Amino acid sequence: MAKILFVVTGADHWTLADGTKHPTGFWAEEAVTPYETLTAAGHEVVVATPGGVVPTVDRGSLAPEFNGGQEGADRVAAALDAFEELRRPVALEDVDLDAYDAVFYPGGHGPMEDLAVNEASGRLLTAALASGKPLGVVCHGPAALLAATGPDGANAFAGYRLTGFTNTEETQAGLAEKAKWLLQDRLVAAGAEFQEGEPWAPFIITDRNLITGQNPASSAPLAAELVNRLG
Repeated sequence: MAKILFVVTGADHWTLADGTKHPTGFWAEEAVTPYETLTAAGHEVVVATPGGVVPTVDRGSLAPEFNGGQEGADRVAAALDAFEELRRPVALEDVDLDAYDAVFYPGGHGPMEDLAVNEASGRLLTAALASGKPLGVVCHGPAALLAATGPDGANAFAGYRLTGFTNTEETQAGLAEKAKWLLQDRLVAAGAEFQEGEPWAPFIITDRNLITGQNPASSAPLAAELVNRLG
């Protein structure tokens, strides 16, 4: 049995370009699907958040239109209720990477607010990358990679092939024009080799021990790849 660290945003809003606060948090499917996949394979999950705050789910991610209808929405809501580790997170600042076999970051717009500038998360990501342990990051979760910079200002993920929520998807979701910055643009500026698949379709990229997924639909294949690597 392996032990997997889920690093989840502690933010409940995303500050837009005009200063308004867009309600958000973590995206339900991106946390629930990997959790169910990993625990079904016999692995243990521990949740960490900045300051150990209980994370907020993006209420929009529980809507029927994002879950294939009401039945799917009800299933995700029930799975979220069963995800007890979310209600007792450890403080990200106190995490010892040596205690874990893999690290996973779900998305939602929350990471754009806090993890993108969180030094503890940046150090953890840099160490996880160097450790060779499987590191999975999905959708807006790659915003956290922006904080993984060294003393020289270089990003630890520069030169890595990866993906994340695309400019096209942010535009189609109606938030691109309101955002202070777009994830794809920032990852490219950080030196990453950003790749994108079809909007909203499953798409994952693997490069060494890094596994990234483009959008919510990518959480299932990303979780399957994590299980495969954990043996």
